[in-house]
Amino acid sequence: MAECENGNLHDILRELPSQAVKELLSIGVCSQCILRLFGIREDLYDCNSLSSSVFSSVFGNLSGSEEHVQSGVEENENSNSSLISKGPKINQLLCSLCLGILQFTYRDGNEFVVRKDSAYEFVGSIAELVKQDYRQTDGFSLEVSVPPVIQENDRCIWLYIKEKYGSESWFQRKSLSDCISVKDALKASIMKPLEKLLDCKSNMSTLRIRMTYTQLKASTAILDFVEKSQVDCKRRKTVVSTHDGLETVDNGVKGSDSSNVASEIAILETSQDSRISKHVNIFLEKVSEPCQFVLHCNRIPIYVGGRYLKYSRNVSQTRWIIDDERMGDASVEELIGSKILPVCRGDNYKFHAAGREDIDVRMLGSGRPFLIEIQNARHVPSVEDVKSIEKLINHSDSKLVGVKNLKTVDSQVWTLMREGESEKQKQYVALVWISRPLKDEDFESVCSFKELKVMQKTPIRVLHRRSPLEREKIIHWMKMEKVVGSSQYFLLHLCTQAGTYIKEFVHGDLGRTHPSIGSILGCRAEILQLDVTDVKMDCFLDEQC
Repeated sequence: MAECENGNLHDILRELPSQAVKELLSIGVCSQCILRLFGIREDLYDCNSLSSSVFSSVFGNLSGSEEHVQSGVEENENSNSSLISKGPKINQLLCSLCLGILQFTYRDGNEFVVRKDSAYEFVGSIAELVKQDYRQTDGFSLEVSVPPVIQENDRCIWLYIKEKYGSESWFQRKSLSDCISVKDALKASIMKPLEKLLDCKSNMSTLRIRMTYTQLKASTAILDFVEKSQVDCKRRKTVVSTHDGLETVDNGVKGSDSSNVASEIAILETSQDSRISKHVNIFLEKVSEPCQFVLHCNRIPIYVGGRYLKYSRNVSQTRWIIDDERMGDASVEELIGSKILPVCRGDNYKFHAAGREDIDVRMLGSGRPFLIEIQNARHVPSVEDVKSIEKLINHSDSKLVGVKNLKTVDSQVWTLMREGESEKQKQYVALVWISRPLKDEDFESVCSFKELKVMQKTPIRVLHRRSPLEREKIIHWMKMEKVVGSSQYFLLHLCTQAGTYIKEFVHGDLGRTHPSIGSILGCRAEILQLDVTDVKMDCFLDEQC
């Protein structure tokens, strides 16, 4: 007598209606599906003792249905290996309800039929694939997707049971909602072994394991039957094959195969009882092949952030291509991201920054906060890894960019960075030329302005890509610094509200920005060079963020 961890299997089976169990076995329903149809608790499904001998000991002679009672394996005590075959060699073992999913039988990517002897062996192959790419697993979340036809099979077989045993007392206490889904039963059978083999718990982790089962042929059979059986239907439905799967065309209106399967099943619920057996024969016909199984693992994005410095006046912030021609020597995005991505072994990356500067503007001083978002990272960099990346970037031969205070952070930093972007202050230094010699009072005049309000229309140079708006911006303070040996050049130091167009504030943009340095000094003013010297945000300042 085999005992499962949470109860005696024999005692559980004895509580089931014998005739109904035999009926289900006779139409090809596996032992796991029988248990879940009767709402048996989910923690039983990882028990490996659901063999034909156990069912026979409780229900007696099963009249040749043993191949369906098994957990999808032949009883061979001397065989512990998986069965792999090309073609339908083990079709007689497949459950007509779960299509082999709870029997750990499936088709792999090469169209080979694979059968695992137990949940533990099935999970072993999954854990091995996960560990190949994701060696750092402090937890995982498990997602399972099954063909929509399986849910409809459950509803169909429930109608069949209702027709047969609806008047019996045990059925009066049952409902379709009491049944355990194939998805939940599968999770229950593999979760504990998977946690053990991966040496971590299932939780809301960054690592997601997705198991996807597909079976298009079963859906085709259902829809074909409905089409032929509805002679009074005024609108003919036709199943067509597409590269995405099956679609049903209804007088020119398309819908997914899952929605149509569901709608056609609704017909069964209103059909006369005399027709239900015919429907069952179609829905639960001999399964020609198991579902195709695909395992996909993905880690939710991880973030590496810090502050970047840009030393070149010919480097854009992000990759800039116009008419298939690159603008500038390189981009901050590529120079930093290309160093981080290989360490994290991710699929790709995205670059995020707190604002941006023009390609000809240097980013100096404390640097600009940025984040590199790594998609599906196989490796989460350690503190030592991050320090090595920072050193690699800062000691690059190109000397185009540098980084400060690089570290791994969570996604909340992205939100904080975006929220602070509109509130930040920025400091600049600009090399300015004016059309007349400088006077001493010019320095005093410019320095006297505090919290100066400036009205700026969208600059002419960006009108082709920005909305024509007028914005009020604040110049918090300004000061002028002489350039030795020149009477018409000076350095303008200023602190402004985020989003201020500095170039236009200097030359006035043909009167579209007012006041401007030109209007304040009463002469023509042109900006020759511009540097950002500080972005006043709390992100990535030393150990803070």
